Amino acid sequence: MRVTVHVHPGSRRPGVGGDYDGALIVRVSEPAVDGRATSAVAAALAQAFGVRRSAVELVSGPTSRQKRFDVEGATEERLGELLRSKGEAQ
Repeated sequence: MRVTVHVHPGSRRPGVGGDYDGALIVRVSEPAVDGRATSAVAAALAQAFGVRRSAVELVSGPTSRQKRFDVEGATEERLGELLRSKGEAQ
């Protein structure tokens, strides 16, 4: 399943959840330096969807706050839950 995310790097309260213009909000504590935030987002998505880290692959947006990931094993139901949630720490 392809998931569009809006990234908040350097966040004091990391978590996955909420909706930003149709994209899933992902807050990570890592800074947006040398791909560290992108790696942290992939790990956070894997945890949020209950899949292995290797099941999450960046498709587009390596240097943008708007990114697209393919998440193997993700479900529409779980994505809907995350979009409606407040994004508490996962």
